[in-house]
Amino acid sequence: MGVVGTAAVRDGGAALPHGFWAAVRVWLEKPQVANRRLCGAAIEAEGTVPLGEGGEASPPLAVVWGGGGQEGPAASAGAAELGRLWREVRGQLPAGPGHLPPPLTPWGGLGGPSELRAVLRTLLPRGRPVGPPAPPTKELAVQDVYNGTVTFLPLEENSEGKYQIKKCNTYQIQLAHIKDEEWSVSIVAPFPEDWFSDGIAYPKLEWLGNELLSKLAKWSVEQKTSEFKSTLSLISVAKYSKVYQDLKEKYKEMVKVWPEVTDPEKFVYEDVAIATYLLILWEEERKEKGLTKKQSFVDLGCGNGLLVHILNNEGHSGRGIDVRRRKIWDMYGPETHLEESTIMPGDRHLFPDTDWLIGNHSDELTPWIPVIAARSSYSCCYFVLPCCFFDFHGKYSRRQSKKTQYREYLDFVAQVGFVCGFHVEEDCLRIPSTKRVCLIGKNRTYPPTECALIDKQITQYINNRQTCAVVTCDRRVGFNHKDHSDGVCKEAGSELPENETDTAGTIWMPEFQPREKVEQIRNCASLPRDFVDDVVLNVANLLLNAAPQKSSSNTRGRNTNTWNQGESLSLKEVAEHLNKETLKRLKREYGGLQTLLKNNHQVFEVLNGRVHIRDWRKEKPPRKAKPEVKRRLSAEAFKTRLCWFFIHHPDGCSLPSESCPYAHGTEELRQSQIIKKKKHIQ
Repeated sequence: MGVVGTAAVRDGGAALPHGFWAAVRVWLEKPQVANRRLCGAAIEAEGTVPLGEGGEASPPLAVVWGGGGQEGPAASAGAAELGRLWREVRGQLPAGPGHLPPPLTPWGGLGGPSELRAVLRTLLPRGRPVGPPAPPTKELAVQDVYNGTVTFLPLEENSEGKYQIKKCNTYQIQLAHIKDEEWSVSIVAPFPEDWFSDGIAYPKLEWLGNELLSKLAKWSVEQKTSEFKSTLSLISVAKYSKVYQDLKEKYKEMVKVWPEVTDPEKFVYEDVAIATYLLILWEEERKEKGLTKKQSFVDLGCGNGLLVHILNNEGHSGRGIDVRRRKIWDMYGPETHLEESTIMPGDRHLFPDTDWLIGNHSDELTPWIPVIAARSSYSCCYFVLPCCFFDFHGKYSRRQSKKTQYREYLDFVAQVGFVCGFHVEEDCLRIPSTKRVCLIGKNRTYPPTECALIDKQITQYINNRQTCAVVTCDRRVGFNHKDHSDGVCKEAGSELPENETDTAGTIWMPEFQPREKVEQIRNCASLPRDFVDDVVLNVANLLLNAAPQKSSSNTRGRNTNTWNQGESLSLKEVAEHLNKETLKRLKREYGGLQTLLKNNHQVFEVLNGRVHIRDWRKEKPPRKAKPEVKRRLSAEAFKTRLCWFFIHHPDGCSLPSESCPYAHGTEELRQSQIIKKKKHIQ
């Protein structure tokens, strides 16, 4: 009765019981990692509460929960509020004041402590409500370390502004030691027949007993620690949730009119999320520094310019600079300030009147942005979201094999910020990308009088990063460009050409290679058609011949169970059967052989590094309906290309003609109505 679910846990690494409380802390602070319909939770107050009558709550102790809490005046105010709330609700418990109804484990006990720990949290829904906004969902979580339980008491505010326990949705998470390494984690609810589910803050009991319980059991014995900070650790999650929903609603139409070849949903909502983060970060900065004017910015390597467009629209003066103009720039209007220009790190690209520099996937400019910010002015700050791995003068070379390449690169970019005299903060954004860790430098570690000393330190660090002897200019000390612009050092017996001596003092590293103005297509799409066709045919025959020959009595093109799908081979095995000239040509393309095979998705399927012949009979319909524009494109593309299997496969196509999206013979070919996109962005 009332047991929602129980999971057996084997603890071979002595993780319990501490690991259980760490798992509970995740569910308290970051419920969205289990419940995807939540954006997060805001911890309103935290502290100890008396088990008996009366008494005040005390500020939190981080050691109990495995996490931190509020500090200073906020902690005292939170503790006072928590004490008032505790006195208000403890008398409402169904079994009497301070008593839990069965099958919940009672608090305290003989020899137990006289205090419990409590956390007041507000659950934040991910989406915007369809009807009128519902009041915020609050829960009081009460932890009893002595008995290994945490009890969740949902709270509802009445017309008088007082909180009442939503008794039907009370539940408890329990940890029990069976013997030796055997433990159990359970979830129990005293009134399962009355449980109310809204599908968001209050999931179904089945979800609690299956999904949540399995995650808690797993987290309780996990020994690994994350390489990265918690998501949105530097800003208010509650504020982020509201601002993000507002901006998403405001700019959602951009998805429908997106003119670029990139995925509109990914890029639009990613830039909305980044803009949300910056707007809240900057709002907090204005409060801290007592500013009224909104911060100015420059986005270096702004790409499609949508982030600049949103920030401009939200009242921040600023501009974006990129080496290539994008088609979408013309859609923004004159209020969005975008410039087509090549940025060479040097004295000519400083921004002394700008508050913030932004590097959103800024590639080769990423490590330079802290340097440019430091040398622009003492008050200039920066925000970078590293993606591709670049050093000051080219591709980044790994130096530590014990870290992932991504973690090592983030540490390098953070180190650049430290060398430039910034307190570097790290946070994890909530964006649809695997590279979502940002680095922020908004405070300095040195007084303004030490600018010259820091500038020398930066110069030395950059020069030390160079892997070979190159011509470098002797960077000026401080910010007096005129006095030091002619200081050029000679290294490795080389001199600068005469026509470069006038500008050498303004370029910090002549070897820096900016992005090319015309983007080269190197994803196998520009390879000659006959070359691609030859590789496709060779690989397909390799897969078909690798399979045991089946006796096939089917006529050409008929769908029977004897259709030969061939065997799967690893990419390495496939590459070993291609000639050296073919491999050499493919290596010059991004992704090489794998990209070519994935581009020819009509014929191949590449899964987990293995290549398969695609069997169109097994293709599953998409889980969700495609957007109208994608449905239209699919319809327009129907029967506009010949079926490779109909022409080349020994058993023909596995689908009948009426079911195959490709033409079975030239008589079925339709003229394509799709306007082909330009291969080069002008």
